[in-house]
Amino acid sequence: MDFDLSEEQRMLKDTAYKFAVAEFTPVSMECDRNETYTPEIRRLAARYGLVGAWIPEEYGGAGVGVMGNALIMEEFSKVDMGIALNVVAATFGSECIFQFGTEEQKKTYLPAICSGEKVCAGAFTEPNAGTDVAGYRTRAVKDRSDYVINGNKMFITNGTLCDFMVVQCVTNPEEKKHNSFSLIVVPASAAGISRNKIKGKMGIRSSDTAEIAFEDVRVPRANLVGVEGRGFKQLMHFFDTTRVMVAAQGLGLSEACLNASVKYAKERTAFGAPLNSYQLTQKKLTEMAVMIEALRGLVYKSAWLIDVGRPDYHLAAMAKYFSGQTAVFCANNAVEIHGGYGYIEEYPVQKWYRDAKILELYEGTKEAEIMTIGRTL
Repeated sequence: MDFDLSEEQRMLKDTAYKFAVAEFTPVSMECDRNETYTPEIRRLAARYGLVGAWIPEEYGGAGVGVMGNALIMEEFSKVDMGIALNVVAATFGSECIFQFGTEEQKKTYLPAICSGEKVCAGAFTEPNAGTDVAGYRTRAVKDRSDYVINGNKMFITNGTLCDFMVVQCVTNPEEKKHNSFSLIVVPASAAGISRNKIKGKMGIRSSDTAEIAFEDVRVPRANLVGVEGRGFKQLMHFFDTTRVMVAAQGLGLSEACLNASVKYAKERTAFGAPLNSYQLTQKKLTEMAVMIEALRGLVYKSAWLIDVGRPDYHLAAMAKYFSGQTAVFCANNAVEIHGGYGYIEEYPVQKWYRDAKILELYEGTKEAEIMTIGRTL
């Protein structure tokens, strides 16, 4: 049993972290303050093979697998989780195309993402149905050789700037609920689509999030991904994979919180002694470190199992659940260790505190992960 990363993986981690420090750091606070997306950073990252890195080389990716992609996300998230999403999540939704699409669809859409030219979005969540995937209502009706789509989607990552999106629609309403859905690729430029940026988010403010409306949007039936009526099961498989990436976000952010807290506790004095000499401070740092190492094991093993063809979605759900718990815990402790300074912009821990909470909400709430894990047990 070997827990060491390969030389290639260590180099990938190093490259990703150095890239993030060089490119994210100068604009991080400004992007957070102004909710600014960073397309130029995404395009530059693509030149280093850091966009769509999980995609096989034959479709334009770096071919480093889910594990390699998790390492990139971890290192990016140590610096800025929102900008990390702009880069790594440029593929979001295209996983469905890779997993279930035709060869033509893969060759059409995947290389353009990896090159930094195009951005994908996964249009799944709706105003009245998030975790309740079976409650989606957006309808795609067959009309000769087309689908005509009507409905609304909410909280869509990359929503206002994507070039195309994979949309979960009801195509077979006469079937039982879980057999009524299909996934369809929709060009963002199609007539009848309106997109509105959601502003005022608590965290990951540089990441684009939108509400999307579809009004008689017509797309060819050839844009169907996989088998009609199998969209629900396809989407569940998609989330079971992408949850590993969310877990990696939490790992990177938690590590950043710990590193900053250790540094501050060494430098700060209180009552004539360094802050890190007090047992209460040591307790906080120790608990953070223990949780991070436990999370690392869950993330890395979940990613590795997918790459070797033995995915364990029960374990991926654990990783996603524990990631949110760990990130929120570490960010909270980081703010407390920094005291008043942790509450102002001068130190990044206040931003990490705001960013952390989303990890308990998207890609399945922590309550949904508990239900998944509980049912399996």
